[in-house]
Amino acid sequence: MKQNKILASFFIVFFSVLIIASCGKGDSTPPPTPTVLPVLSVTDASTARIATSTSMRFYVSLNKASSSIVTVDYILQDGTAASPRDYAAASGTISIPANQTSTSVEVIISGDPTNVRQPNLEFTIALSNPKNCTLSATSAKGTIVTEDGTFLSTDNTGYTTPTSYPGYTLTWSDEFSGSTLNLSDWNQEIGNGTGGWGNNELEYYTNSTKNTFVSNGNLIIEARKESIGGFNYSSGRMTTQNKKTFKFGRIDIRAKLPVTKGMWPALWMLGSNISSVGWPQCGEMDIMELVGSNPNRSVGTLHWKNTANVHASKGANYFLPSGDFSQQFHVFSMIWVQDLVKIYVDDQLYVTVAASDISPAFNPFNADLFFIFNVAVGGDWPGPPDASTNFPQRMFVDYVRVFQ
Repeated sequence: MKQNKILASFFIVFFSVLIIASCGKGDSTPPPTPTVLPVLSVTDASTARIATSTSMRFYVSLNKASSSIVTVDYILQDGTAASPRDYAAASGTISIPANQTSTSVEVIISGDPTNVRQPNLEFTIALSNPKNCTLSATSAKGTIVTEDGTFLSTDNTGYTTPTSYPGYTLTWSDEFSGSTLNLSDWNQEIGNGTGGWGNNELEYYTNSTKNTFVSNGNLIIEARKESIGGFNYSSGRMTTQNKKTFKFGRIDIRAKLPVTKGMWPALWMLGSNISSVGWPQCGEMDIMELVGSNPNRSVGTLHWKNTANVHASKGANYFLPSGDFSQQFHVFSMIWVQDLVKIYVDDQLYVTVAASDISPAFNPFNADLFFIFNVAVGGDWPGPPDASTNFPQRMFVDYVRVFQ
């Protein structure tokens, strides 16, 4: 009897150990690894608008290949670009075959024979209903680049002056009536000069049609906010140096100006001997300068070197009776004779500099000078742009005329 009890106890312990061992072996089996789906992404795309239809390509890719076909639905959605004016509407399903990682979607972009300059146009490709993948983002942006168009019109209202005057002959003019800048008469300067052309200006001047172009009867100098040449702004500066120089006569320049904070448009002249004698001994005649924080003020000034061998100047301010210089065209004029210079806005005299103002110093204004037209950004006088300054900013010049 006692032996039976001992045997029974043995079997109970033996089977308990087997059960425990069996349970422990089952717990050590790792759970199945969940399937990680590939991630699908689509990149932003852009293309420049041209005269005829072209295409824009959105690239779609997976971060890894899938053993199954991957699909996602798409549709194009209007933004500032609208279908069918700017692009062809489209929708459908994007497919990436098994074991591949990329494909693309092609969008037809409408052409524009007139090549109008306007802010870039944008639309969106929207994604939905992914299968065998997940989405890193549900949309991407398409940009139609139109900011570099070469056609731009502006309202032509404002003051104007005649093409002839009694006792004068029109000896040179540029009416900017063609489609390109006349490089037989004009140079386009490049860079930032020495110390921002001596004024700590913030722009980099280019010879690109992005910054200087002729359209619809006007010369247009455009300042942009962009990184170029180590600077944060681009613009245009053009001269007639070594191509066209002038001494005496009546000069008329019809222009519409940028007037916001940090802008510094100028229509002016420098002595043709600047390379040999330097500034200010060469003489400088500012027919018009405008500091953007004073949008209704034009400044006319003459600069020269006095007998103490330092800079001297005389000038004055002209204030519009209403409005500002960006709203209409105005004519900035200079009547220039031996020993006398007079500067006008819309035939209103406001600066007179006579030989007696300069004497006994050498008078550089009885010699040849050349034109400079430019739009500076920032500098010692206007200061930098601020949050209120929107770009691009433009100066329009309708004509420059020299009568002698």
